[in-house]
Amino acid sequence: MPEVTILQVVPRLETGGSEQAAVEITEALIRAGASALVATEGGRMATAITRASGEIVPLPVASKNPLTILANARRLARLIEERNVDLVHARSRAPAWSALIAARRTGRPFVTTYHGAYSDMGPIKAIYNGIMGRGDRVIANSQYTADLIATRQHVARARIRIIYRGIDTAIFDPLVVPPGPVARLRERWGVMPDTNIVLHAARLTGLKGQRQTIEAARRLDEEGALEGAVVVLAGDAPGKAAYRQELIALIGQHGLDGKVKLVGHCTDMPVAFLAAHVALVPSLVPETFGRTSIEAQAMGCPVIVSNIGALPETIVAAESGDLEFTGWLAPPGDVEALAERIGRALALTPAERTAIGARGNVHVHALFELTQMQVKTLAVYDELLATHLADAFKHPPSLEAAFPQDDKA
Repeated sequence: MPEVTILQVVPRLETGGSEQAAVEITEALIRAGASALVATEGGRMATAITRASGEIVPLPVASKNPLTILANARRLARLIEERNVDLVHARSRAPAWSALIAARRTGRPFVTTYHGAYSDMGPIKAIYNGIMGRGDRVIANSQYTADLIATRQHVARARIRIIYRGIDTAIFDPLVVPPGPVARLRERWGVMPDTNIVLHAARLTGLKGQRQTIEAARRLDEEGALEGAVVVLAGDAPGKAAYRQELIALIGQHGLDGKVKLVGHCTDMPVAFLAAHVALVPSLVPETFGRTSIEAQAMGCPVIVSNIGALPETIVAAESGDLEFTGWLAPPGDVEALAERIGRALALTPAERTAIGARGNVHVHALFELTQMQVKTLAVYDELLATHLADAFKHPPSLEAAFPQDDKA
């Protein structure tokens, strides 16, 4: 197969879903024997692209200035011709405008990925957002996102491909985390070894439902159902110092000091989820995916998620009546329901919790592995280019060369 060159366009490479996906697809392309270019303003994750043997093309593609967008389009068109780029993949709105112009000018296929729900606030914003629906293929990170694309942007379902975000199950694997890090994390959080942890891991913002988690803890404490357990709010608060102070005041007001802990940002989530008895994702607004939910399940930790957006797609819900459930749903903002689900999780016997956790791990391996996301994205490229990148990813050329098949065997 002739070498294929794919150009991804992403505003910056700091941190986030689109940035991580750009790195992961770069790794997949290189493994498949293709070339990977990433046009971006750069950032801390740029080194991950180059480590993967991808190439950074510095461009001010985060700019929303129309003149800069047009200038970027000219530069991208020139790059496409000079480097014989076969396909252009845009991961955000501002650079997508430049990328579409360049792709159409050079006759290359154009792909977009929706990494979030873009709210349409007025006709101008709707036009600006509409660029993400103009790909020859439009990738949605959940069924919920796909429905938004189809209804808001009037994109034909035939052009939409649903590809869930994936996690590296070699990292989120309960069998590879030794007891030492778990014990040290508990010690750092001030949690005794025999105390159950109810973990709410999210950045500190009202939309993530920390207030409701504290109120649910108050209800459980009044009922005596929080005995032997502690609620841990793990997350930082960039620009949200006042909100953090509000949460501290709420904890004190309800007499929950020592029973609800604000522990700051956690850098080792596999260890955190392995330490947890149950994980909460009680978001108040729809999310287009639910990475925290699948990370927890991969580590064998049951989950409670809001019944809103794409979060229900990440679990097998007990409320569905399926005996193979991996977690529970709660209406967003419903403190009574959240408390009831937490109480139900804390009342599980060790055997019951272990069984739910094992099912969660199997569920993630079946639907949310990183390699599945990579293969399905390469398959979208194959659709448009009549190439075989997905097959090449599964059977890397370098490995075939290193272990040639014996035709006489």
